[in-house]
Amino acid sequence: MQKRTLFAGLLALTLLTSVFPAPVSLGADTGPAIALTLNGQPVSLSVQPRLIGNTLMVPLRELSEALGAKVQWDEAERSATATKAERSIKLRLDSKEAFRGSEAVTLDEAPALDNGNILVPLRFFSESFDFNVYWDGANKRVTIVDADKSLPTVGSRERMEALLKESASVHGSGSGMIFLSGNATAVTEKSSTAAPQAAGSAAKQTSDAAPSYSGTNVQVQGVDEADVIKTDGTYIYQVNRDRVLVTKAYPSESMSVVSTVYWADPNFYPQELYVDNNYLVVVGNTSYPTYEKPGPIPYDASPAVSAEPGIGEAKKMVIWPGRPTRSTTKTIVYELGDRTQLKQVREAELEGHYISSRKIGDSLYVITNKSMNYFWFLRQEADSTVKQANESLPAYRDSAAGNQFITIGYEDIRYFPKAVEPNYLLIGGLKLSKPDQKMQVTSYLGSGQNVYASPDNLYVTVSEYEPVKENGQTVQADGKTIIRPAPLDMTSAIYKFGMDNGTVRYVGRGKVPGHALNQFSMDEHNGYFRIATTSGDMWRNDEHTSKNNVYVLNESLSIVGKLEGLAPGERIYSVRYAGNRAYMVTFKNTDPLFVLDLSKPQAPAMLGKLKIPGYSDYLHPYDENHLIGFGKEAVEVANKKGDGSDTVAFYQGMKLALFDVSDVANPKELFKETIGDRGTESPLLHNHKALLFSKEKSLLAFPVTVAEMKDKTGANTQENASKYGDFTFQGAYVYGLDLQKGFQLRGKITHLTGDDMNKAGQHWYGSERNIERLLYIGDTLYSSSPDMLKANDLKTLREVGSLQLPAWKPRNP
Repeated sequence: MQKRTLFAGLLALTLLTSVFPAPVSLGADTGPAIALTLNGQPVSLSVQPRLIGNTLMVPLRELSEALGAKVQWDEAERSATATKAERSIKLRLDSKEAFRGSEAVTLDEAPALDNGNILVPLRFFSESFDFNVYWDGANKRVTIVDADKSLPTVGSRERMEALLKESASVHGSGSGMIFLSGNATAVTEKSSTAAPQAAGSAAKQTSDAAPSYSGTNVQVQGVDEADVIKTDGTYIYQVNRDRVLVTKAYPSESMSVVSTVYWADPNFYPQELYVDNNYLVVVGNTSYPTYEKPGPIPYDASPAVSAEPGIGEAKKMVIWPGRPTRSTTKTIVYELGDRTQLKQVREAELEGHYISSRKIGDSLYVITNKSMNYFWFLRQEADSTVKQANESLPAYRDSAAGNQFITIGYEDIRYFPKAVEPNYLLIGGLKLSKPDQKMQVTSYLGSGQNVYASPDNLYVTVSEYEPVKENGQTVQADGKTIIRPAPLDMTSAIYKFGMDNGTVRYVGRGKVPGHALNQFSMDEHNGYFRIATTSGDMWRNDEHTSKNNVYVLNESLSIVGKLEGLAPGERIYSVRYAGNRAYMVTFKNTDPLFVLDLSKPQAPAMLGKLKIPGYSDYLHPYDENHLIGFGKEAVEVANKKGDGSDTVAFYQGMKLALFDVSDVANPKELFKETIGDRGTESPLLHNHKALLFSKEKSLLAFPVTVAEMKDKTGANTQENASKYGDFTFQGAYVYGLDLQKGFQLRGKITHLTGDDMNKAGQHWYGSERNIERLLYIGDTLYSSSPDMLKANDLKTLREVGSLQLPAWKPRNP
């Protein structure tokens, strides 16, 4: 038997029918070439790819050497055997039967001879040698990555079903199956009070000497976050119900709405927006109803334990999934020229509900989560009459690639090992300044909980649960013996994605004990990733009680340093990083503020702590030695519940605190301010974007709804501590803040009228006149509510202008 070594690479990529609906020849003269990368490095092709059926066939001499596979040719059998370490595959020309080791495999297309080049399926060849292959259909890009440097792909419907059945968290809701596609162009209404030419001229004149203005309060400098309102120093752009209002706000004495932006898509509802010198970007949700009503889904339910006769047996149930819709997160990009007539230049959609987004320069990244109807998925497998075969697959649309949705096939869906859920995490990246560069979309089976972004990397955390091998805990409560369930060992998997000019690539995976609270639990500094977590359960009083930790990971997301076991029995309420320091607030009855030293990544250490009543939900740096805390005051009283604890804490009014951390071993609370009583709330306590702060202007302002007790007399008892105050105010509190006098209330701003206050009872509601955000342009402070923009002098808080915004009216169906 004559054998010789094949130096030509034998590789090809199987493309799903959903990506290429019909076979197309991909010769050198039929459109853009397919780009190929191996572990991030481009690979030059000596011969252009060929598409046979729906399989891309590629001869790659250079890549075969790079993969490190040796290939021997058997002339008599017309077969090639490729080997690498313990792995081997065997293929024959013109035969769909191949072998992976001793296992027979049926190929979609047989290896073929084309002008002296032997062509074989790329995905089969690559994955046989532990490489993952990804296909970006819109941009015609193939990515091959070592399996240990990438996430595995689902590969097939059968593998998807197996992964979901293996998962302990099988759940989900109905998702869309048939969609309506259309060109949802914007409709911009000119205000009757605006003169288009004058507005454009005024904007140009003021931009020549534009005053300073505030931006959104973001976590990382240089990484913009979307919000409901933005300004460019002349105009204010505001998400207002189901529209966006563009208001010429500077100068404040002549404010006017110059355009109201609606959409042809009646189901689109804007949520947030971005603004820069060139573009307005609106992000929101929309949905497409299906025309076909699904039938009932038969489902065998087998309860494990039951006290009723017959219930423990398998029973036939019928589950009706309802009328599903395809829900998407839509991004609409406008060119900022004439603000009275905005020009739409781009539109993109990712299936799923909006999780978060980030904008770095002119690169935009959008993250969504698409839930899967798990029962409908199983019915499709069992019922051949179901027409919507791709209902469970994620899809996206990009106007740069056409008006149709592109479905992501099983072989291009990656999954998070040990964190499989009936959800898809989708990440879409696009370059605003390159409208012809198609959006890059990657999809992952499994949902993400928290998102953090540095200028270079995107991090997504996914919770993983494993039961601890022990019995439940027996406790005494109210004279009764209660057996609490055994704890779950919760860990956080961290997935790192590199971001570059609108593209995203998977970099690596790490894991730490516990779960992260929010995006502020994470940070990247000098090549290290830091994350704070809470592990265990607060209600336990054994070794599995809650503890709080900080972990430091290197660029490959391996743990290099850790500080564990802080504040047992409590949980994290807020975290803030500042260079080589971290500040952590935990709470159960009192508020320990921990000062942590992260200057030595391999040995993080606690420098000092301060215990005070209350807690901080959000920490904001004042300067390198001072920190502002926003949270709730709390009072500790004797516990009457008899659950084993002597005291219990009840939160009271909103608390502001200024901490001095210059002496890291002895942090101090320099000043504190309490607003209202129990029942006082502020958007700032759960959304950092509601804060307006400028150290240079000695300005601190935020919206707040105040509740106050009419009678504060009485003993410090559980009954008194749990009472709520009556509504007394909604609007903005404006403070001056410095290190000598602390918090100085300069005034309050409200959009409520005297009639509103007279009609108010003990509680308040989400009124259209509730102030939501504050910003400044020059020396003018602007407050916004859905009904009004109000301008006040920044120094005196004297009202200098107000604008009643256009009344909302229902859209025509």
